[in-house]
Amino acid sequence: MPDPLGPLFDALESINGELTGFAARLARLEDAGAVRGAAKQGAAGEDGGSDNARVRGAPVVWHKVKEDERAKLWGEFTAWVIRMADTYELTTEQLPHACWWEHGAVVAELTALWTGWESAFGNEEDAAAGPYLWHDAWSRGIERIGRSWLGECTNGYHQAKSRTVWGTDPAYRKKIIEAGPPGVSSGGPTKPEAA
Repeated sequence: MPDPLGPLFDALESINGELTGFAARLARLEDAGAVRGAAKQGAAGEDGGSDNARVRGAPVVWHKVKEDERAKLWGEFTAWVIRMADTYELTTEQLPHACWWEHGAVVAELTALWTGWESAFGNEEDAAAGPYLWHDAWSRGIERIGRSWLGECTNGYHQAKSRTVWGTDPAYRKKIIEAGPPGVSSGGPTKPEAA
């Protein structure tokens, strides 16, 4: 009788192999980035001047992007999203055509896919498995995007979610902070029970 957990262990082994590959690739990219950073710093001279151009593939956190850079970067990102939607023939069930940019989670997911794409396809030093791994991430990302609003906007119109906005109530945050993490009472860490 075959081991019923065999497929699970095979899948876990495959995931572990992918994660090991990602870790190795990340280490190489970090090393390359450190070398480039040192070269840029040396080229900037002793006066501290530097080139603030964004490195392709570098993470983008939209609320941290400087206002004078945001419009250009948003334009590049938007052009990429439109090109990818056409290239991969996305449906409105996968990406809401009328309002994808109004969904923070969708923009965050697409931004990660965009910077990953820039890294996978724009890095001539390490082009081995990057494009293949990016396509795997694309597939999983588009699936998550399709679930992130549960189809509320697939009819061509933006439907605001009926939800409580968590970040607008300072009393809510204070209550959570005062409660502390699980397993900790207001008098300090809980004592283990005697066995």
